[in-house]
This record gives sequence, structure tokens and C-alpha cells, in this order.
Amino acid sequence: MAIKTLKDLQVKGKTVLVRVDFNVPMESGVITDDNRIRQALPTLNALLDQAAKVVCFSHLGRVKSEADKASLSMKPIAEALSEKLGRPVIFVPETRGTALEAAVKELKAGEILMFENTRFEDLDGKKESKNDPELGRYWASLGDVFVNDAFGTAHRAHASNVGIASNIAESAAGYLLEKEITFIGGAVDEPKRPFVAILGGAKVSDKIGVINHLIGKADKILIGGGMSYTFLKSQGIEVGTSLVEDDKLQLAQALLEKAGDKLVLPVDFKITTEFSNTSPVRIGDYTDIKPDEMGLDIGPKTLAHYREILQSAVTVVWNGPVGVFEMSNFASGTIGICETLAHLEHATTIIGGGDSASAAINLGFESAFSHISTGGGASLEYLEGKALPGVTCLDTV
Repeated sequence: MAIKTLKDLQVKGKTVLVRVDFNVPMESGVITDDNRIRQALPTLNALLDQAAKVVCFSHLGRVKSEADKASLSMKPIAEALSEKLGRPVIFVPETRGTALEAAVKELKAGEILMFENTRFEDLDGKKESKNDPELGRYWASLGDVFVNDAFGTAHRAHASNVGIASNIAESAAGYLLEKEITFIGGAVDEPKRPFVAILGGAKVSDKIGVINHLIGKADKILIGGGMSYTFLKSQGIEVGTSLVEDDKLQLAQALLEKAGDKLVLPVDFKITTEFSNTSPVRIGDYTDIKPDEMGLDIGPKTLAHYREILQSAVTVVWNGPVGVFEMSNFASGTIGICETLAHLEHATTIIGGGDSASAAINLGFESAFSHISTGGGASLEYLEGKALPGVTCLDTV
């Protein structure tokens, strides 16, 4: 079942509501990473070039009180978008009301408007994030067509995606959402083989569904990050003070038994006695972690082994750093994975959002990957094989 995309729409002269994901990191009102804004430009430019009247909107952060509004306004985002589009972006500091309705009505073909943070509606009973029916109907009434280009929220049924799509005549996926579905869905459902998954991050519990799903899909699953120690301890191996989910030891053992030789664990680590970038570091095998020590990164033998496996891969999906990459002493494993994937010219390489995406971008490897997802949580659920509400709500062809 294929969903409608931009190529299926005729938008000239129509008011098109576009849900974008401009939930970008900011410090003191300054955007520190504009990747999500840049990723939305192809969709917005295409609609504007086709003489649509574009109304775009997004959430930003978590709005828990009236005081949050000052620091979580979309105004600086609208200004940044205007600069990147090279045209004015009308900003309306409201999420509903006569001022917004009038501004939308006055839009001319080829003009773009952004309204205020959709999560401002959550101050009155979480109307946005709980998909309030009245709010979805209201936002839908502002336009003729709905385009969802926010993959980062596609795993949630909100008023700004499912609510609008359920109350408007026509809906479709934007270029970014279509790209996410094509790359991540394609990699998991119809991968070119060998298909290798790299799963890092802190907890096994965060990746249970992904591991279970990929056992039946991938040829190899390379494990890194904090979850490694739960797997090792489940086999009776001493891991010292390393991060472990003791309540998941039986689950980890069951996953190892189910996966067989598909699931590959680290064989050595960077080991220290404190969670600090200044404490002494040594390299030790997985059987050589002392009771007062912890592992914070994969070691050189593990990296070499993973590189060897990856050399023959044709499809690679990576989700989660393999060490505490925020600390320079424990970043070499993640950097090494980045460098290895960046040089796999024959392979389709996909990063499933989150910290691994941040690492790749911050390390300067953004252009070397086939696709870097803009949605960590959505990517995880998609890798689990789950249906995403923000996708299934769209019209089909």
C-alpha cells in the first residue's frame, strides 16, 4: 500500500498545510544545529515553486508552563528559514484565532507563513500531543491540502499530523518523509545483502524490539555501547561497575540464544575506574574487567573485527553510538565506525537518527552517508517493524 507523495498533488493556488520538524537545538535563542531545517527545504521549495500558499508549523521543545513560551517560540526558526529559502517567511505568533486565520486568508500564491509552536496548545490539556479532535479539525480548516514532512514525530498520533489528515480533503508525504520511508523501510524490508545492523546506546531495553525484529532480517547485528555489558553479564562474565540492566539479564540471554552467531559482541573495551574523561584509561579484553572498573568504549580489536564484517556489507543501518563519544577518551570506537561506514562506497549506509546521527554530523561525515534520519524515536519504531501513525494517516494511491 503506497502513500501519496508530492508528485501526486496539484497544489497551484491551494493552501497547503505542511507539518515540518523544526525541533532544533537552541542555546540562548541561537540555533546550534539547523539540519532539520535544511532537510525540509526541498519540500517547501517545491510547493512554493508550484505556486502553492504554504502554511508550515512545528513543535519546539517541551512546553510545560507559560514561562516556557518565551524561550520556545518559533520566531527565530522562521527567521532562519527565511534566510535559507531566500524569501520572506510571514510569522504569526499564534496557534489559533482571528489573527492566524486572517494571515492565512491573505496569503498569495508562492508565499509562506509559519505559525507558533504547536506545543503551546499542550498547556491546556495536552491538546496537541493527545490529538484533540477539535484542534485537529481547526487546523485542517485552515487549508486545502496537508503534507506531512515531519518524520521525527511520525511515530506519534498528534493533532498536527493525524488530527489534520483525518479532517482534510487530501494528504500526502513530503520529500523528507518519503525519503525516510524509502531508505529505512527499504533497508529492513528488502535489503541488499549482506545486511549488517550496528546497534549501540546505553540500554538493551531501548532496543529490544529492534533486535527482535532484525534477528529475522539482518545477516549480522554488531553490538556496542552500554548494552554490551548486560549481554556479557547475562553469560556470567564480570563487568565491574559498567552499566548493566540487571532486570534484563534473562532477556539478554534469550536474545543471544535466538540470534546465534548473528549477534556479535565486543571482545575488548576501553576501561577506567570513573565515569570521567580525566581518569586513567586502559585497554582490556571482555574477560578482563575488574570489580572496580567500567567499560566506556569498544576497544581496538573489536573495532577491527567490526570493520572486517562491514567490508562485505551492501546495506548497513546504524543506531546508537558504541561508546561515550561525548568524552574524547571514549570516542574512538564511534569515530572508527563513522570512518568505516563513510568509506563503504559500494554500500547503502543509513543512520537511524539520535546520538549516532549527531556524532556523524559533528564529526564531519554527514555527506558520506546514503541517509541520516531526522527522527531517533521514529527510526527505532520503524526498525522494529511498527506502523507509524504519522505515515498511515496519509492518503494512499
